[in-house]
Amino acid sequence: MTRQGTGVSDPRVVSFARMLKQLRVAAGFTQEELAEASGVATRSISDLERGVNRTARKDTTRLLADALRIDGQVRAAFEAAARGRAIGHGGLVLLTATDGVAAGTRTLPRDVASFIGRDAELQQLVDAVTAGTARADGVVSVWTIGGMAGIGKTAFAIHAGHRLADRYQDGQIFLSLHAHTPGQEPVEPADALVSLLQMVGVVASRIPVGLAARTQMWREHVAGKRLLLVFDDASGHDQVRPLIPGTSGSLVLVTSRRHLTALEDAQAISLEALTADEGGTLLVRLAARPSLAGDDADVAEITRLAGCLPLAIGMLARQLHHHPVWTVAGLVSDLAAARDRLALMRAENISVAAAFDLSYRDLSAAQQRLFRRLGLHPGLDIDSYAAAALDATDHETALQHLNGLYDHYLITETASGRYELHDLLREHARALAAADPMAERTAATGRLLAYYLRTARQADRFLARRAPAKASSFDVAAPAHAPRLVSRDDAVSWMESERLNLQAAAGYAAAHDQPAYSAAVAAAMHGFLRNQGHWSQARILHRAALDAARHASDRLAEAGALTDLGTFQLDTGDYMSAIASHERALELHSELGNKLGEANALNHLGDALRVTRDYQSAAARYCSALELHNELGNKLGEANAHRGLGAVSKATGDYRAAARRFELALRLFRDLGNPAGEARVLNHIGSLAQATDAPSDALARYEQALAIASRIGSLPEKARAAEGVAQFHLKAGDIDLGLSYLWQALEIYQQLGSFNAERVQRAIDSVQSA
Repeated sequence: MTRQGTGVSDPRVVSFARMLKQLRVAAGFTQEELAEASGVATRSISDLERGVNRTARKDTTRLLADALRIDGQVRAAFEAAARGRAIGHGGLVLLTATDGVAAGTRTLPRDVASFIGRDAELQQLVDAVTAGTARADGVVSVWTIGGMAGIGKTAFAIHAGHRLADRYQDGQIFLSLHAHTPGQEPVEPADALVSLLQMVGVVASRIPVGLAARTQMWREHVAGKRLLLVFDDASGHDQVRPLIPGTSGSLVLVTSRRHLTALEDAQAISLEALTADEGGTLLVRLAARPSLAGDDADVAEITRLAGCLPLAIGMLARQLHHHPVWTVAGLVSDLAAARDRLALMRAENISVAAAFDLSYRDLSAAQQRLFRRLGLHPGLDIDSYAAAALDATDHETALQHLNGLYDHYLITETASGRYELHDLLREHARALAAADPMAERTAATGRLLAYYLRTARQADRFLARRAPAKASSFDVAAPAHAPRLVSRDDAVSWMESERLNLQAAAGYAAAHDQPAYSAAVAAAMHGFLRNQGHWSQARILHRAALDAARHASDRLAEAGALTDLGTFQLDTGDYMSAIASHERALELHSELGNKLGEANALNHLGDALRVTRDYQSAAARYCSALELHNELGNKLGEANAHRGLGAVSKATGDYRAAARRFELALRLFRDLGNPAGEARVLNHIGSLAQATDAPSDALARYEQALAIASRIGSLPEKARAAEGVAQFHLKAGDIDLGLSYLWQALEIYQQLGSFNAERVQRAIDSVQSA
């Protein structure tokens, strides 16, 4: 435009076309998004911005102004320019405010009526502002709002901005930095400063060249003002730092798909997926179907399949809204059956997969490869050693790449050193990995499975309740990198952390025609699962291992699986099945000439026969086991045989022989450094002391057993010891203390699924009714 009557260009004058574009960009809208928000056609907006139409109708102007949320002088100027009329200087429209912050800086996009959840995070921010986090000590209050793609960072920042807007009367500015806008490069800080300066009224001709000069002008211009600044979709700290005012009084909210750890003095809010209830409520609101309720089972299932991710829920809800003939149950069925769930989560040209892919493109080539391979992992979480095996790198490199994925919100840290993928990100990683050569994928999963099996076997050296016999003809190569397991505590800690991953690995192997691997993993986990009380998982694993061994025609693995399964059948009261399992295991080991396996099976068979009170047969099996273990020089097997023979002697009234056997077993377990065996024998000795009317000695032995079992986490022996201590106190007349130990024993037996729970419950009922 020109100064009226002179033909001279006035650099302070902004045409309606330029004004519309400037306000749209400041509000963070594309032309399509402004069209959706205002109800004005995209073509009409494009024509107005290009000057094809130099004026706009009154209704169009009002719709655009409302969508852009402008008011005051800027709205008046906008409406006047749209009608081709002039205000002020020489009949021209001016957007300048050189003496302060312009009234046009209220550019927050409209709040979303369907916003839900985030109450704790929002309250944290509001409380901090209320308490004076926008401090008067020269430090600007900066908050970073992070999270994975589609988690609702922008919606949260806008919602928070509207909640806090009245505290920042000098203006509220929203500026998109476009780190992840398709087809657009991230905004350079210098260019962002141009937008900010123009938004506060500085004409283009006065804006200096260069980042440093623009930063100085920006900070001088807003010094002493109270502004709310929302910088959306930042690529990193270096993009944001020049945009932050230099004096206190303002609040800066920065959204990013990265952890902006290098942004000094910034408070961080990391958004996670919605809760199931919040996700269901969001789905119902957006679907806008009168018959739909948040507590519907199908609503809950859609929310679960969408990973409680707001972006995914929103897309599925809008599909239901725009396809009234679709049923919710039908959508559930489609999602559950889909080979690519993400393909169904799209709206027009926007999709969850595309949003994820923009984050994926931010990664280095090595990080991208690890991300893809994480999609091949069958378990729930992963540590750096497993990642190193999966990716064929060393431990330090794997940890570095995991931290890189974490910085980009592509994985979450569930515990120190342990990482997890969101369900939908896992699907995306798996889909990306599918494009890699089959040989690479097979090699990656092979290395991972080998790592888990070899390390589990290493841990089992500290946890086995019997000398490990060769449990399978199956073996794998040692991993290049593995954690150092040098003690029982190390072994228990590793097994506990990887317990579900090991089960997932066994299941994956079975499903991919590697049954021998499944049997080997179950065998390596036996001692841990039994000692630490994971009996339900053990039954599932060992039953699957038995099926896998038979499928693979691996008779050695079958014998090992039968022995392991039989011990849990015995522990849970299924005596006849236990005897059958151990007899078949003994038969197989004998046929195969596996002396150690045969000796172990004899000990276990002796236990099963003893519990059914077939003491003569039990003693014969224990004696045969002891002879074989002596021949093999296996002290752990000898200890178990002596312990079994002592129990038979006690049951048949030969207390002197029982004491001698128990002492032999106790000495061997202690020499071997086997605390689980030591606790078990101490419980037997306590029981013997009770039978021989030596209550003080019984209490001492039970308390020793209880202390050891508590220290190592051996739940079966802890329950037995607690039951023994309870009996002492009940006989001594201390009913309350006795009952407290009985309740402790009952709780453990119930947790284990042990048949002993019924006996202890009867004892409690008897004491309480007396």
